[in-house]
Amino acid sequence: MQVRRRIHRAPGGGDHGSHWISYSDMMASLLLVFVLAVIYSVYQYYSMLEIKTQQLNEQQAELDRATITLVQREEELEAANVTLMGKQEELAAIQIQLDQQENDLHAAQDALKTEKEKQAALQLQLNAQKDAINAMQSVLDAQRAEMLTYQKRIDDMVGVRSKIIEELRSALTAANLGASVDKTTGDIVLESTVFFDSNSSTIKDEGKALLSRFLPVYLGVLMRPEYADYVGEIIIEGHTDTAGSYLTNLRLSQNRALSVAEYCLQLPTLSRIQVAQLQKLMTAKGRSYSDPIYKPDGSVDMDASRRVEFKFRLKDAEMIQEMNRILTQMEATDTH
Repeated sequence: MQVRRRIHRAPGGGDHGSHWISYSDMMASLLLVFVLAVIYSVYQYYSMLEIKTQQLNEQQAELDRATITLVQREEELEAANVTLMGKQEELAAIQIQLDQQENDLHAAQDALKTEKEKQAALQLQLNAQKDAINAMQSVLDAQRAEMLTYQKRIDDMVGVRSKIIEELRSALTAANLGASVDKTTGDIVLESTVFFDSNSSTIKDEGKALLSRFLPVYLGVLMRPEYADYVGEIIIEGHTDTAGSYLTNLRLSQNRALSVAEYCLQLPTLSRIQVAQLQKLMTAKGRSYSDPIYKPDGSVDMDASRRVEFKFRLKDAEMIQEMNRILTQMEATDTH
């Protein structure tokens, strides 16, 4: 703003030059003051600018440091991110391994369950086999005990047979009966010439007399209490000579055996008990000419072949058959 100042001049306008000098001095002073103010303002400005610049430089330096730190942090973060990604990949791999292990564990558990079921089934089979073995062992023990019993009875029978044969020989000799006793079997062959004529099944009187004397002695030994339980059969065998056909002689030998059996059952010297025992034990059969008697020269003795034989069988045959059955069962049991 321009300041207008009025300068009062003195009347008469005498000293105009001094007035102008004063005015110019004043203007110069004002200008100087203005210049000084400007200079001061500029100084203040540059001082302030320097301060601000220094502050800005400091802030820039701090910003640069912060930027560097940020870059480092970003690099660290990136490295950490890379590490994290690696860890995540490792974790993913570990998770895959864990999943695989879990699957393997489930498979192993299933296999273990299946194996346990198999073992349980095998245990049941084993228990069943043990029960079967125990049952078979019991049967085997019973069969062995039974076999021992039969063996003892057979051993007794061997002794019984020997005793019977010896007593038959003694009794027939004491009765003066012409009969031969086989030392092994006890078979007795009566004198053939007194029984039948050729081609005849009728017992001759001499034969009947021989039977009347022989049979009480024979039964007296076999029917003794100590032997009666062992005797299983009394066999009357009829034999022929070799003349004629086999079938003709078979009928003839059968008729001869039957004639002797009938006569024995009708003997008045036998008691009812002896007759009943004889009916229970006696059988008659013909052998045709299957077992002829030979002479020393090897020819057939026709008279001796027409004969009757008395044989006894102990119950050993039945017992042996029973023992064979037991042994067969035992072998089958051992095989299984």
